[in-house]
Amino acid sequence: MNAHTEQYEVVIVGGGAAGLSAALVLGRSRRRTLVVDAGEPRNAPTAHMQGVLSRDGMSPAAYLAAGREEIAAYGVEWRAGRVTGAEPDGRDGFTVSLADGTAVGARRLVVTTGLVDELPEIDGVAERWGRDVLHCPYCHGWEVRDRPFGVIAHPAMPAHQALMVSHWSSDVTLFLHTAAGLSEREAALLDAAGVEVVAGEVAGLAVEDDRLTGVRLADGRFVPREVVFVGAARLAARDGVLRQLGAKLDETPFGEFVAVDGTGRTSVPGVWAAGNVTGPQEQVVNAVGLGYRAGVTINTELLFGDLEAKVEGGTPS
Repeated sequence: MNAHTEQYEVVIVGGGAAGLSAALVLGRSRRRTLVVDAGEPRNAPTAHMQGVLSRDGMSPAAYLAAGREEIAAYGVEWRAGRVTGAEPDGRDGFTVSLADGTAVGARRLVVTTGLVDELPEIDGVAERWGRDVLHCPYCHGWEVRDRPFGVIAHPAMPAHQALMVSHWSSDVTLFLHTAAGLSEREAALLDAAGVEVVAGEVAGLAVEDDRLTGVRLADGRFVPREVVFVGAARLAARDGVLRQLGAKLDETPFGEFVAVDGTGRTSVPGVWAAGNVTGPQEQVVNAVGLGYRAGVTINTELLFGDLEAKVEGGTPS
């Protein structure tokens, strides 16, 4: 790694809701903080975000822009770029390398790099993602309520999403697609929810005038639908920096995610993680809280660590 010339108390890798929230706390705590943002938020395809108190319906881009303006008022630096690696510097800190060839030093790291939804390879899904192909009823259910829903079954949990969205519409069709089948219990629950089940592989989505009109099956059948819910085929955490540092990972039903405690602390001393890099269900409002908690914990650790060092006659790390 290149020798760094700039030293920060905290470097935050990722400038989404979790990262900006941690940065806000740290800036207000008078910590020299840098946010390095690759500009790849998970919710970028969505025009509006919902469920965030006082910001319901705001665009994700506008929300992040407001956050960057707020952290700047407290002296936090924000830099567009990509962190390519980090390693201990031998002095209770880290050297953080960026894609532009520069490097910076940090006493503590916060990784908030999120995840990538790897979508099923079905014609039309990626193109309509975040518009009328959706994944979360809490994020989008109100806006599409009472319209004809389709749900493409996830192989591991074929009934779950259809049962969830049935609360927002009485007209729900579950397409089993490549799922092996349903248990008796799942079938009974779907029947109780009024969900129609269609067997057969989905070939693609039909679109007219930039509007989803239905689902095409491989055998030629066509089912009119206005909204399709689909789960990601795989959720891939952007955890390269955490893996490089040797952070412990936990296996979950959704894949591997970094193990953290209640404050976001990882198994690597001096490294925290927050937001979707720690799990798939951390929506914006949760990510903000997790980032806040990490920021408070880091400031407290630095404060008392430095005071203890003074009492012991040493020099703060």
